[in-house]
Amino acid sequence: QVQLVESGGGLVQAGGSLRLACEASTSRFSINVMGWYRQAPGKQRELVATMTSGGVTNYANSVKGRFTISRDNAKNTVYLQMNSLKPEDTAVYYCRVMTSPPGNYWGQGTQVTVSS
Repeated sequence: QVQLVESGGGLVQAGGSLRLACEASTSRFSINVMGWYRQAPGKQRELVATMTSGGVTNYANSVKGRFTISRDNAKNTVYLQMNSLKPEDTAVYYCRVMTSPPGNYWGQGTQVTVSS
């Protein structure tokens, strides 16, 4: 099993910044891909950014240039630095981890609210 603990959500004004963190705890699995997804009210969950253990990143077009994903492999922690936040970034943000042996784990979600 993999346990995920997220932190860093909150309320911020448009143009502001927030940093999310997600720490994965496991004694049996190798963590491959770590990433962030979000779900706004009435919408489907969507990819925000992912990062492989080798450092390859993937971003949604809507956040490119504003958000930066990073990870500390020694700590099994992934971060999401969110700058120039917009009201449309308001959502519940979920951490996702994919492992070997194959596994797919989600965090409990953290609310990000951007006021205009």
